[in-house]
Amino acid sequence: MAKKKIIIGSRGSELALWQAYHVKRELEKKNKKIEVEIKIIKTKGDKILDIALSKIGDKGLFTKELEVALLEKSIDLAVHSLKDLQTTLPDGLLLSCVTKRHAVEDVLIARKKKTTIDSLPEGAIVGTGSLRRRSQLLHLRPDIKIEELRGNVPSRIKTFLSSKWDAIILARAGVERLGLKQYISSYIPKDVMLPAVGQGALGIEIHQDNLEVREILRVLHDEATYAAVIAERTLLKELEGGCQVPIGAYATVNSSGLYLDAIVGSVDGTVTFRKRLRGSKKNPVAVGKKLAKDLIKAGADKILAEIYEQAGKEQKVK
Repeated sequence: MAKKKIIIGSRGSELALWQAYHVKRELEKKNKKIEVEIKIIKTKGDKILDIALSKIGDKGLFTKELEVALLEKSIDLAVHSLKDLQTTLPDGLLLSCVTKRHAVEDVLIARKKKTTIDSLPEGAIVGTGSLRRRSQLLHLRPDIKIEELRGNVPSRIKTFLSSKWDAIILARAGVERLGLKQYISSYIPKDVMLPAVGQGALGIEIHQDNLEVREILRVLHDEATYAAVIAERTLLKELEGGCQVPIGAYATVNSSGLYLDAIVGSVDGTVTFRKRLRGSKKNPVAVGKKLAKDLIKAGADKILAEIYEQAGKEQKVK
């Protein structure tokens, strides 16, 4: 009997392909009746590499073309770094599976091993394309100068090595998945820098009508990770944030409930609001909504309004 063919849509970057092949291997290992093929699809975010992510203003930057393919049913599933997946999915699509999460911290890549944010020299130059990292870094070290950094993980490291910068900041998951751990100088603790919503987790998106693939994906689904990222994504949605706003969040699930920690900061790092909340792991949406309201009540909405107003002005100038 012929095996059922499943087609994964993936971006062409090394990390995206690592993720797609990881899912392919796991599915074929757990289900001998299927054969998985990978189809590379280029997204807008892969094509525009000379503009800061925060200035492009497109929440579906790394996902839109993959989602069009899902809606057209030319692929069966799309594997995303969950931090790239917008909080509101197109009608007809579904976040069907979230895999067990990798370590979520950001890492510092510097000239010497054991360099930390605290030990960087006065006026150090640090590369990052993330407003979230910029905000939290400048809050800790207002003397640091930030340089815009774009591209995939290997090209960011290459850019750094050929520059005169002191360090760059990347997600631990991407660096370790690509076998580039030797470049890590230090791990940045979560209490120092909160990760992006969904960081370290893989999200698998499908067409909601594709019940057979939905069933096949059950073997990869991790319920605790799913509850955690739903709380984080709900918070982001309530704050009307995309992947390029200075919002960090991290949720954990244990026997006593779901714990959500979140931060909203100004781009220059001078103002930050950080709050924590414990709630029911059975209702992660309620936890995300409640903490978003707490942050808004504290004044986070004013920071976000200013950022969106500035982004709007920059869009008009373009």
